[in-house]
Amino acid sequence: METIRRDLTCRIKSKKIEKIEIRKPKIVKNPAAYFRNQLAGSSFSDIKRIGKLLTFVFKNKKGEEKYLLIHLKMTGQLIYCDKKSFAAGGHANSREEEKKIREGDIREICQEGKYTHVILEFSDKSKLFFNDLRQFGYLKIVDGKTLEKTWSRFGIEPLQANFTFDNFKKIFQNRKTSVKALLLDQNLISGIGNIYADEILFMAKVKPDRTADSLDGKELKEIFKACGRIIKKAIEHRGTTFSDYLDATGEKGNFAGQLKVYGREKEKCKRCKRGIIQKIKVAGRGTRYCPVCQK
Repeated sequence: METIRRDLTCRIKSKKIEKIEIRKPKIVKNPAAYFRNQLAGSSFSDIKRIGKLLTFVFKNKKGEEKYLLIHLKMTGQLIYCDKKSFAAGGHANSREEEKKIREGDIREICQEGKYTHVILEFSDKSKLFFNDLRQFGYLKIVDGKTLEKTWSRFGIEPLQANFTFDNFKKIFQNRKTSVKALLLDQNLISGIGNIYADEILFMAKVKPDRTADSLDGKELKEIFKACGRIIKKAIEHRGTTFSDYLDATGEKGNFAGQLKVYGREKEKCKRCKRGIIQKIKVAGRGTRYCPVCQK
């Protein structure tokens, strides 16, 4: 999502929105007339992100600052197209579409399809499509107070100012929950998914099903440092891709080649060369770890 945010920011920032088409009203969590009226004639001054939620900042006709929230959920996709190029971010809706994106078939990609639910057209005739196969994603315009309330539901996030060791340490104090469950709880720590939780705990040499209250200060410090290192490295590699996920340039993230445990069950550990990567269930999620390296 951070990769998508960065790529879209440089393409649509300051472009005037000329037309708004809503093809599937339930995707927009505002009355359609209000949604169109707020966005018409405005432009995005910034795109922010917390966890997996994108926040497009703009001013309406009255000069009031508003925020367009976009969440892709499980199968959402954003495609930006101008006359010469496109940028696609999210989940391709089919293997055929993914192939077209990879081959750069702009004529096929830059038009609404059966999974296109919202279209924003800019004054230069470029467009931003919101597509979603399963229709779990959404768009919603909110004011500053609602935005603050929405963002307050998210926990501290790696690489952000609030991600300090003091804040991190408080989350783990006196908890008997597994360390992996805490890393995945977006209300406590946002921005860490299943893949990265496994990689973080491998780097920190901590077994994922350890309870938080069993960790000593040194182990907690190693987990904290690993959070920042893994997320930073993942962003540098434009994310991790499995199945149909694409970033905003239509490319698959290449962090998959850096993975040490995720997806490597029954293979030899790359670090100790002795352990065989195991797969267990922790916090309801498939979890990989090395029984030799991770204590």
